[in-house]
Amino acid sequence: MDSLLSDIRRRALAALIPPPRLSLSEWIETHMRLPEGVSSMPGQVRLWPYQRSIADAIGDPEIERVTVVKPVRVGFTSLLTAALANYVANDPAPVLVLLPTTGDCRDYMVSDVEPIFSATPAVRDLLASDSVDEDRNTLLSRRFPGGSLKIVAAKAPRNLRRHNARVLMIDEADAMESGAEGSPIKLGEKRTLSFANRKIILGSTPVLEETSHVLRAYGESDQRVYEVPCPACGAFTEILWKHIEWELDRPETAAFRCPECKALIEERHKAGMVGKGTWRALAPTVKGHAGFRLNALVSGLVNASWAKLAAEFIQAKDDPATLQTFTNTILAQGWKETIDELDELELQARCEPFGLNRIPADVLAITGGCDVQDDRLEVTLVGWTRDQEILILGHLVIWGSPDDNATWLQLDDLSRSMWKHPHGGSLKLDALAIDSGDGDWTDRVYDFCHPRMSRRIMAIKGVHGSRPALQMSKSRVRNGHLFLVGVDGIKTLLANRLARGSSIRFSDELEPVWFEQLASERKVLRYARGLPVRRFERKPGMRAEALDCTVYAYAARQAVPLNFDKREGELQGHTAAPMAPQKIKSQWMSR
Repeated sequence: MDSLLSDIRRRALAALIPPPRLSLSEWIETHMRLPEGVSSMPGQVRLWPYQRSIADAIGDPEIERVTVVKPVRVGFTSLLTAALANYVANDPAPVLVLLPTTGDCRDYMVSDVEPIFSATPAVRDLLASDSVDEDRNTLLSRRFPGGSLKIVAAKAPRNLRRHNARVLMIDEADAMESGAEGSPIKLGEKRTLSFANRKIILGSTPVLEETSHVLRAYGESDQRVYEVPCPACGAFTEILWKHIEWELDRPETAAFRCPECKALIEERHKAGMVGKGTWRALAPTVKGHAGFRLNALVSGLVNASWAKLAAEFIQAKDDPATLQTFTNTILAQGWKETIDELDELELQARCEPFGLNRIPADVLAITGGCDVQDDRLEVTLVGWTRDQEILILGHLVIWGSPDDNATWLQLDDLSRSMWKHPHGGSLKLDALAIDSGDGDWTDRVYDFCHPRMSRRIMAIKGVHGSRPALQMSKSRVRNGHLFLVGVDGIKTLLANRLARGSSIRFSDELEPVWFEQLASERKVLRYARGLPVRRFERKPGMRAEALDCTVYAYAARQAVPLNFDKREGELQGHTAAPMAPQKIKSQWMSR
């Protein structure tokens, strides 16, 4: 009997012993599940080797900050959601998630948080909308036992005022811009000041090297890099793009050249190398701030194989826009802009013998951009090839006050013009963007554009910051639509293309003053509220109509859903006599 009681007592006491504390990586792999539709590998989570140290740093109470410089295809968002689940289940606290836009917030909750929590038994019911205090739960605000979750958009920083958080999670920091109240990242960090045991997790794909939030934060950390052993010599090294080689025009032969022994390592060794990899801190004296830098060359996903990435690079290398995307999203490097100021004489020297009445055969679409001045309308006409080359076909000036109907009638005639194409058919203007942001002539622009919207004649207004090239305004104006043009992004793209001397070509009919105006702005680094900001500034005494018109013509192209094969077939199959081109004489020289 005594033996039985002793055994019962032993078992009872054993039941009171808490389970061994798991590291965050162990807890994730033990409890987390990924559903179909969220991951290409649904089921129990198995972290990639490089993810484990990142997870353990997030779960380490001795580390206050974790910064991750990341590409795509390395699973950071799912890792962030798993860390969120651990806080909800094991370490309840006020948690604040900061994302760039409201749309990002909704998508993260609906596409990541809710499906992953539903698939994971350990946290399945903890964030349900009716789990705790149903009346105070919303899509982006949830309460759970011992804590709360708020998901806030950086574009609405006023929402940060009402929230205090012990845990701050920031994703895609480089897509966030400072507003009138300052940096939303700094505002978010201030909401954690009342907690001695706060945790700040910041991750992002870098964008511009000079202004990157994540690269600046990484520079303040212990700067860890992921190094893998060479199968030939055993030396550890970080796999960089300069180490990847392939035979000419054969990206499928891509392999890793060891910088130590110079051996060429085939991709079949990649998984073993990554599995034996380790993180090394470049600044080990920094304490309390763990920084991790990754690129997609170590990703185990099939679409991140060295061969596929080499093929992507070959397609991207000749276009600065696509090359920047590759640099940011695959290599996780900030983009270095090549030039701050353009030389108009060098640009003019690139002129070629073509124009509106000598359209090259590879031009398959034409768009225009119109700038409105007090005594004239200026229009730049741009041709587009199937390879997205930009050909400046001509620049026209329509003299007359915008208050005079005759001025707009001339622009209407221009918008209906047809230009003969070498294939036999004729091209017309596919879209025209007219600036309405002047203020004095806004109503006249609306009156002209709104009835002609079916011909893609659009009233536009330039907006600064990180904006899409062309986006319809949510509100209607004068019973019509206004389109917003992200001028900074387009100017950056054009400047990068012009600096590299490719993909933008010029008609020899353009006047020298046009090139002066195209090069009328330069990009400079300024500091706003203590943060570096790259922005365009006008050179003193310069006019910018040519630049503005080219920006608007680029934006207009975004409104044209063009099938190049169909367009080329229509031009080649044209049998009727082509319409005589409408000739509008430019008075550029008589200004």
